[in-house]
Amino acid sequence: MKLSIGNFFVSLSLIASSMLGLQTMGNAANSSVVQAAPTGDKSASNPAVYTASVTQEKSKLVLDVHRDPNCGCCGHWVEHMQQAGAQTKVHVQQNMALIKLRHGVTPEASSCHTAISPEGYVFEGHVPAKFIEQFLAAPVADAIGLTVPGMVTGSPGMEYGDAFTPYQVLVLNKDGSTRVYADIKQVSDQY
Repeated sequence: MKLSIGNFFVSLSLIASSMLGLQTMGNAANSSVVQAAPTGDKSASNPAVYTASVTQEKSKLVLDVHRDPNCGCCGHWVEHMQQAGAQTKVHVQQNMALIKLRHGVTPEASSCHTAISPEGYVFEGHVPAKFIEQFLAAPVADAIGLTVPGMVTGSPGMEYGDAFTPYQVLVLNKDGSTRVYADIKQVSDQY
């Protein structure tokens, strides 16, 4: 393999960052975004992990968000969660079906990204922050979390001008079934 001087310095930089354990992504204005160095964890092909926080103070709401690298709306949903005060750790995954399977999300209940709370609850798709907070404050019996199946226009992260489609936030039950948790009939119902 031929190695150019430019690649050599990039490689040295990555090795040094790996030895330090953390690499800052972007410029100083965006220094809250970091990339964790690989650990010994072999799960899900040990993807790059990105973390960000809107504020420096610790939030009660913390989520691990698993997303496909090619989906832009997932990033918009993460921004929605951060604006609500959540701390997020984003895991870019190549095999989202495996993540969903591991966490009990059926194909009928799935969407583009899967968030996991420290307590192990699953929040699938474009669930508004207010319902995640509400659920975590009073978890539903026999539930593993909440979902907004599909990619509903106007839901957090799926905003498109003034377009809005009413939708439901569903409870994901341990047995794989779902039931209605909230009816979202207008944009204001989400906040």
